[in-house]
Amino acid sequence: MQAYEVRGFKVQEDTAVTGRPMGFWMALALVMGSMIGSGVFLLPASLAPLGWNSVIGWIITVSGALCVASVFGALSKALPKAGGPYAYTRAAFGDGAGFAIAWAYWISMWVGNAAIATAAVSYLSQLFPIVGTHGVSAAITIAIVWAFTLINIRGTKLAGQVQVIWTIAKLLPLVAVIGLAAYVLATQGTGPVRTFDPADISIASISKATILTLWAMLGLELATVPADKVQDPERTINRATLFGTAGAGGIYILVCSAVVLMLPVANTNASAAPFADFVNIYAGTNAGTAIAAIGAISALGALNGWIMCQAELPVALARDGLFPVFMGKAAANGTPRNAHVFTTSLLTLVILMNSSRSMASMFEFLIVLTTAIVLVMYFGCAAAAFRLIQTGALKVGAGFKIILLLAAIYSCWTIYGAGAEALIWGVALLFLGLPVFWLLRLARGSKPTT
Repeated sequence: MQAYEVRGFKVQEDTAVTGRPMGFWMALALVMGSMIGSGVFLLPASLAPLGWNSVIGWIITVSGALCVASVFGALSKALPKAGGPYAYTRAAFGDGAGFAIAWAYWISMWVGNAAIATAAVSYLSQLFPIVGTHGVSAAITIAIVWAFTLINIRGTKLAGQVQVIWTIAKLLPLVAVIGLAAYVLATQGTGPVRTFDPADISIASISKATILTLWAMLGLELATVPADKVQDPERTINRATLFGTAGAGGIYILVCSAVVLMLPVANTNASAAPFADFVNIYAGTNAGTAIAAIGAISALGALNGWIMCQAELPVALARDGLFPVFMGKAAANGTPRNAHVFTTSLLTLVILMNSSRSMASMFEFLIVLTTAIVLVMYFGCAAAAFRLIQTGALKVGAGFKIILLLAAIYSCWTIYGAGAEALIWGVALLFLGLPVFWLLRLARGSKPTT
């Protein structure tokens, strides 16, 4: 370890990891590839009844996400340290708060990865029906998560290259749908578009759309987690976070709005694959198989990025003495092999424990749990930024303080909108981490601090 100072704040860097294989494009692919997963293909069916309210909801969601992304970007400049949200909350509020955020966020990662892997297998079952049968689906899901874990153990550079390839693979069909919508509008005018009626716009519908679209934006912070693997982290992470959030948000708005507003409501409400129906109607092709394949590719691409980061948090905790030492040990190539194996073992356990559920019910439960924790984490990081500004560790202008306030308000609003169940899960997991923190500190012979 060696210490250095960034903007008046002392930062510990692990000198054992000498290589920084992740440049801007890999970091950007990590953000966009992890955000654009299964949600974009499933959301139109849920948003269809909301009509133009969904467009307004998307604009609010993307705007709020950009405010949150700006906060993470500023924090990454001041504290370019591995762990991201953990490093920021620990610097602001101490070991206890940092551990609680990291503990809950780490759990949300591998639990959320079970949801993403389940979604990928669900899409694959449309291509190969045997995949959806009881027992087979769990076995294939486990095989997929371990395959991506092995890729990440082989090296961050390889994992980053795989992420770039998966991101390009999933963006091409989405861009094609945008191009098809543009072609239809150019040749048929606005006739196919649902009529805008101000009387249909309501605060309740917009709020519902905002909460529905939030799941699709989770992951904007991921470039901050493996900061010690990123080249020029003070600059690269900030740019990748902002550009990745804006890029993914822009694609979401265009793609989902095209499907929601240009596909007849009756079709969208009853459709299990609204994207396929959209292409079928306007391109005259049977696209169901292709859309299922694209959905699987999209979910798998998101899974690779999340698996990369699910091992980085326990490593950061172990290096600071807040997690077992073996979790912080790296392989010869610098990858956190022990943390990968341990975390994916927990992920495997989640899949096995939920194998008796249907894939749909399992996916919904895991989404609620993951979203709850991430929302609390976003608010915690906004609070950390406020605190670091007060202490002088984070030096910003008046304009950023307004953005920070908006990010905090947005985080609170989304926590409220997510409902009581989500909030209870999020808070419970935060407090569940505190006894673990106390026991770990006690085992090391140190007095617990919170």
